Amino acid sequence: MPKPALTAFIRVLVSERASRRKEAIQEITSKWSTRQIIGGPIVTIPYTETWKDEEGETKSVIKYIQVLPETLNIEGEIRPEVRYRGIYQAVVYNAQLDLSGDFSFKKLQTMNIDLDQLLWDDAFVSMNISDMRGINEYVELKWGEQAVLFEPGIKRGNDLFDSGISVRIPLGFGNVSDGINYALHINLKGSQALSFLPLGKTTIANLRSSWNNPSFDGAFLPEQHQIDNNGFSADWQVLDLNRNYPQIWVENVSKKTVLSSEFGVNLFSPVDIYTQTTRAVKYMIMFVGLTFLVFFLVEVFSNNKIHPIQYLLIGVSLCIFYLLLLALSEHVNFGLAYFLASLSVVILIGAYVRSALEKKVIPLITVGMLTILYGFLYILLQNQDYALLIGSVGLFLIIAAVMYTTRNVNWYQIDLNNTLD
Repeated sequence: MPKPALTAFIRVLVSERASRRKEAIQEITSKWSTRQIIGGPIVTIPYTETWKDEEGETKSVIKYIQVLPETLNIEGEIRPEVRYRGIYQAVVYNAQLDLSGDFSFKKLQTMNIDLDQLLWDDAFVSMNISDMRGINEYVELKWGEQAVLFEPGIKRGNDLFDSGISVRIPLGFGNVSDGINYALHINLKGSQALSFLPLGKTTIANLRSSWNNPSFDGAFLPEQHQIDNNGFSADWQVLDLNRNYPQIWVENVSKKTVLSSEFGVNLFSPVDIYTQTTRAVKYMIMFVGLTFLVFFLVEVFSNNKIHPIQYLLIGVSLCIFYLLLLALSEHVNFGLAYFLASLSVVILIGAYVRSALEKKVIPLITVGMLTILYGFLYILLQNQDYALLIGSVGLFLIIAAVMYTTRNVNWYQIDLNNTLD
């Protein structure tokens, strides 16, 4: 099988295994709960807008005002857990979230709205929870001096949230100068990631977890974070000036605009074996070429000729390394899998060369060179940010060593069809 075809075969195999892992993760998360996006609370106040048509008849329509909190404080603890489906694993979690802050309704006075038309008794608070299956217990809203339980679903009037919980609340009997405090606790299941919408005029979020491989993403990175073997902690502060929507509006902010401001954390596995293996396969042609260069130099400097069939067998052995690496890394950590796969191939080729060639020093040279090459490849794989620099310098040194070693060779006198005297 030509090397490009073999390379393509291995890449297809890696892609297939990665797809199977993705399916396994989706199966786990579909039964547990998917990534969670938490938004809110938002207060929605309906009001009646009236006007007269051309015939002088009075018309009316119900519209909705969305009011965001003045402050939104989020305290969260993420308790991770690894679930398995066959040989594949997915990171799931239980999150304990405490949200608190306050609302102010003074800006209602600045809007072009007849305050007497506000339907205070129909106002409600809603929370976005992207996967409702993750709710572990009833959610109680402390609203000023009152305590009410959220109900499932988003009531009519809030078009920002696709899924979540909501509850009707009395809003100070129409006194728009009143502010009010709120607090709630959410016991939530999710998987892989947890994100929040910064709906407060000032949003402060503090998260902590025992998972020590977080990836912070979204529109805002934490102002400060700490990661060690015991887990991570991260703190965010987002102002209303940092996002592209106001604190109060009437039907003029899109869902896409609000969702684009989300921030949070991903709980990811530190080593993606399929990405690592794919990167290793990208170096296959270079690796096989350098190995063949070693054997070509053996031919040049020894009285041994290597048959094309022997080159073919050695090349196939080198390609088998990537299959071993893929298969082993699904069961043990990538470093150990790499060591076992490379050791197996080095021993195989070393033993074959010892049996096929006469000089006993050649197998030692072969084993030494293969060990150096596999070590070089491992360094490239472990240093993705510096792979180009390390690879370029390494290839330069290899070519320099070959040029120095062969500086006195008279290439015109070499006939590889006959034994070199």
